[in-house]
Amino acid sequence: MSPEKLRLTPLRTVGAALALTMLSPVAATAPAVAAESDPAHFLVVGPSHGNLDRTVASVRQSGGTVTQQWPEIGVVLAESTDPEFASQVRYEPGVWAAGASRDLAEKLPEDGDSSSVEHGAETTTGAAVTDGSGEGTDPLSDQQWDMRMIGAPEAHETSGGADVTVGILDSGIDPRHPDLAANVDASRSVGCTEEGIPDRSEEAWRPSTSGHGTHVAGTVAAARNDVGIAGVAPEADLVSIKVVNDEGFIYPSSAICGFLWAAEHGVDVTNSSFFVDPWYLWCRNDPDQAAVAEAMRRAVSYASENDVVNLVSAGNSNWDLSKPIHDTNSPNNGGPTQDRWAGPGCEVLPAELPGAVTVSAVGPERSKSFYSNYGITSIDVTAPGGDSRQQADTPSGNGAVLSTLPGGEWGYAQGTSMASPHAAGVTALIRATHPEWSAERVRWALSAQADRIPCPKNYDTDGDGERDAKCQGGRTGSGFYGFGLVNALRAVEG
Repeated sequence: MSPEKLRLTPLRTVGAALALTMLSPVAATAPAVAAESDPAHFLVVGPSHGNLDRTVASVRQSGGTVTQQWPEIGVVLAESTDPEFASQVRYEPGVWAAGASRDLAEKLPEDGDSSSVEHGAETTTGAAVTDGSGEGTDPLSDQQWDMRMIGAPEAHETSGGADVTVGILDSGIDPRHPDLAANVDASRSVGCTEEGIPDRSEEAWRPSTSGHGTHVAGTVAAARNDVGIAGVAPEADLVSIKVVNDEGFIYPSSAICGFLWAAEHGVDVTNSSFFVDPWYLWCRNDPDQAAVAEAMRRAVSYASENDVVNLVSAGNSNWDLSKPIHDTNSPNNGGPTQDRWAGPGCEVLPAELPGAVTVSAVGPERSKSFYSNYGITSIDVTAPGGDSRQQADTPSGNGAVLSTLPGGEWGYAQGTSMASPHAAGVTALIRATHPEWSAERVRWALSAQADRIPCPKNYDTDGDGERDAKCQGGRTGSGFYGFGLVNALRAVEG
């Protein structure tokens, strides 16, 4: 394809849960809160392994209807019109925990404001391609400062991640994009947005309202094919695991379905560039939130135990995840929000779960992106996520990340959503180089091979001249960067 025919457009997203930054606070239309006569959705947690018959029986005896169950992790999804269902079923046989998984107990007032606002909101728009000559075979490669930062072009001379499968838990992948078509495995792709029930039809797993998943997929594995860009692992297989509904929300049942699907369908690496709605942080001192947190913990652990390496974006709120957080935006899908300090026992899901490799973002100057979450013990590694406040050494100078969009297009975006797939691509290269290694050893290698980034002397997040955050951890910079910046070249050197 000639450079003149490449269409470069800005990325647009829907909803609040995806870990992507946007230009200004954008109000996302929240779904209507269920009327009292409509069934609400609940996760019921039973024994971690084995028979769920007693759990299911307790659900029914408490007036609920089972709509999906995952015996592998001892979790049931139920519906009930009784707002007291969760508090009643919690004390029944075979039930360890129960809680509302998505619906709000409060009804909106007639004139209520049902909007929710994304944290850390700012975007970078698309820029025109000048000559499209590129440094490699792909005509937009000269705009990919991110790939050069992690040594991906050099790594491709040794390995492209062949025979490794990466599952993209997101808003779907365009299977006909010229940079992705060769790598998308339709036979293992699935939609999980309908109450966590797997749907293998293409309509269920391709994009509908968001290009987010296609952008993420291109960073992982856009092909080296003289078209557009090249991903970190351009020979890896891509499986679309759609967990984002048409309103842009990722509810727990969808995320659970996604991790279990990956575990049971030969996926080697997953990328999750999202947080689970409707809570920015899920707190275990609330019985409803505790049930969901436990169900999610089991799902991610199940994937890890089945040899899947799970890469997760850290989030875009510029929060120090190691400290109490003032959360004034939860829940984010309608209804009155809570003003609360979320301290110990409150977690971003799935970023702070055991078995997740949590990825923060840096810009083209190799320093923390202004929006990226951070925190001692909370960040494992960092990767290019883009930063509109940092200048890229490219023809466009655009500090965001260029990748694929639905409809055969390309566009720029920034966010920890863009950082995590870089780490997922590097993980795919490690797995291709060492197919005999376990998931645990691969996670260790990803960290051990990372480039250490020193702490900046001064970090001013809002430009007021005052130091807003201290990168702790000495020369390793572990507060912002975990073990450091992922390195694709070291991944293929053994």
